[in-house]
Amino acid sequence: MVDLSTLSVFLLAVLALFLSAGPNMAFVLSHGVTHGPRGGFAAALGITAADLTLTLLTATGVTALVAAWPPSFDVLRYLGAIYLIWLACQAIRSPGKAIITRRESSSLVRVFRMAMLNSLLNPKALLFFMVFLPQFVVESHGQVAVQLTVLGCTLSVAALLFNSALGAFSGQVGAYLNRSPRAAKYQSWFLGAVLFSLALHLLILERPTPR
Repeated sequence: MVDLSTLSVFLLAVLALFLSAGPNMAFVLSHGVTHGPRGGFAAALGITAADLTLTLLTATGVTALVAAWPPSFDVLRYLGAIYLIWLACQAIRSPGKAIITRRESSSLVRVFRMAMLNSLLNPKALLFFMVFLPQFVVESHGQVAVQLTVLGCTLSVAALLFNSALGAFSGQVGAYLNRSPRAAKYQSWFLGAVLFSLALHLLILERPTPR
């Protein structure tokens, strides 16, 4: 098992990573602004689901197998970029329909699914789990797979708390903006711009060079 001292250092490292702006932060903030607090929370849940999936894949060695296939990085980033561009076009084509109401629970599921796929189709997320988690594994402390699972689940819970707070904050901003009759249109364009920028970020990612 992972000892408390290692877990403490791990959580500090995770917090530092959370505080640095990244695609997940942008995704949660933008969906909180456009969809309200529940939209931000749905995005946070989707990212957590992706983190748990990547934890399982890392603990079972699947991420290493995928990363060992040279074209995998480009396949993931191109699929991710295409998906984000499609989402951006959908947001821009539907101005005024971004805010989620209580009757539109299916929209929350859609935000959850988008956030999860956005994380899973980001090759840097796969590489992050494959490279970051093993740094805190101590072979003498038990099975490596169990330690990776504990670390990944810890990261996932921390990410859920952090992203939920972001979603709540941005959701309140979105609720304030929604008082304006023109806000929904601008919020849709804002979401589209963020999604386009995330797609561009994936397209210009450099493939990691083997050492």
